[in-house]
Amino acid sequence: MRVLFAAGGTAGHVNPALAIAQGIAVRWPGADIHFAGRQAGMERGLVQKAGYPFHPIEVRGFQRKPTPQNAVRNLQALWHLAFAPGAAQKILKAVQPDVVIGAGGYVSGPVLREAARRGYKTAIHEQNAWPGMTNRLLAKDVDVIFAPTASAVERLGYHAKTIVTGNPVRPEVTMQDRTAARRALGAGERPVLLSYGGSLGAMRLNQVVADLAEWHLAHRDFLHIHATGSIEKEDFAALAKEKGIAGRKNFVIREYIDDMPAMLAAADLVICRAGALTLAELAAVGRAAVLVPSPNVAENHQHHNAMEFAKVGAAKVLEESTLTGQLLIDTVDALTADPAVLQQMGQAAHRLDHPDALEKIIDAVARLVIG
Repeated sequence: MRVLFAAGGTAGHVNPALAIAQGIAVRWPGADIHFAGRQAGMERGLVQKAGYPFHPIEVRGFQRKPTPQNAVRNLQALWHLAFAPGAAQKILKAVQPDVVIGAGGYVSGPVLREAARRGYKTAIHEQNAWPGMTNRLLAKDVDVIFAPTASAVERLGYHAKTIVTGNPVRPEVTMQDRTAARRALGAGERPVLLSYGGSLGAMRLNQVVADLAEWHLAHRDFLHIHATGSIEKEDFAALAKEKGIAGRKNFVIREYIDDMPAMLAAADLVICRAGALTLAELAAVGRAAVLVPSPNVAENHQHHNAMEFAKVGAAKVLEESTLTGQLLIDTVDALTADPAVLQQMGQAAHRLDHPDALEKIIDAVARLVIG
């Protein structure tokens, strides 16, 4: 089994591809797995760390906002677009894959398009409830589509060849012992809040979390773990000092959550963005959430992801444009007033879980390649 993946741009595209690659390696131990992506993209580091051969191809997205800087970027994007088909052909000739799998990002466009045109078996994996532009354009050409939700199937428009699989979740997320995780934190019987805005951080989310911490340290007995993100670390430290919440026993400030499976196991309520993989993990462990979709993503797809949780009662969605510290305080106060509310929300989230997502994808790949 020889497999070529094309994915890039964000960890939300690359990590699902790596999960599928790992599943293929388990099913077919001798599988020869390759990745295509941008040399300067974050995908190169993730792929090489995982130990797979990496084939560079330069593709850039077009900027929609009309500015002089974006005009230059769009000219560069056109230049790279002109040469991308040739680069994709060279990669396909070098790898000679049995199947080519795209997991989103601009880089998957030319690779999957050339693969389909040349008769290779092809599949794409969409992570978001609102599919990305690249996958929407590729949907008509590929053999199989893996979708996260029924609503994504409707938006992709090719029902007959689309399988609702959900998003693969790393096994360690569901293998944690909640009692042990809470004991390690010294949580006792207190509700545990977990909040984060991604590895870089989210300024507005950090600001309102500081207001929330100031309130609950004075009025409620929570244990609260918050990750500031690397860019926002210093600003949050200054804000925490100003508000008198730095160094408090019940408010733990980190730069990054590097033990996320354990923290999710311990948490009662999670306050976070609405990336597809984040939500897949919340569903896998069945956690109530307050979701603040990032407004800085393509086609506002995090809003659509969040609404999938909101409409079944698994989360409260607060839009960043109207988010205030008091709104977050009121929301958390109401949700934590009755433990049964968080339990019901967690159960609703768990009903959105797709525990067999990876197995469904691997089985479909086997059918596609082997028949």
